[in-house]
Amino acid sequence: MIGWREFIGLPELGISQMAAKIDTGARTSALHTEDREPFERNGERWVRFKVPKVKGAPPHLVEAPIAVEREIKNTSGVPENRFVIRTLLMLGNHRWHIDVSLADRDAMTFDLIIGRTALKGRRILVDPAHSYLSVLRESPLPHIDEVHIPGIQPIERKNQ
Repeated sequence: MIGWREFIGLPELGISQMAAKIDTGARTSALHTEDREPFERNGERWVRFKVPKVKGAPPHLVEAPIAVEREIKNTSGVPENRFVIRTLLMLGNHRWHIDVSLADRDAMTFDLIIGRTALKGRRILVDPAHSYLSVLRESPLPHIDEVHIPGIQPIERKNQ
C-alpha cells in the first residue's frame, strides 16, 4: 500500500530521492524536464535534457534513448507531442522500469507524477487518505558523476 504521494528514486537519472504524486487518473508518468533536445547516436534517437533540482543539488544534464515520441494530453487536456524514455523506478523496496514522458511541469507542485501504467500489475493499492507510506531505501548508486548506466548517459556538469 502506498499513499497519494511518495518518495521515489530514479537512479538512472541521478535522482536518489524526490517526492512524486501518485496519479491513477494519468495514464503515463511525467517528469518535469527542461532544455529537451533530441539528437541521433549510432542511428538511434536520443534526447538530452535537464532534470530538476533535488535535495539542494543543481539541475543536471542527462542523455537517454527515446523509447517513443507520442501525443499525450497535458493537465488541461490539450494534446502535446512528448518524448518518452524508459528508466528505473525505486519505490520502497521495489524496483522496476517505467516509461516516463518528459514534460514542462514547472507550474505543478510535483516534478513527477506516477501514472497508472507504471503501477499496473504491481499489486499496489493507493490509499488517497495517506502520504509517504513507503520507505525508500537508500539509492544503490553513489553520485551521478560516479556512475555509468548502459543506455543512459549523465553529462558532466559545468559551472552552473
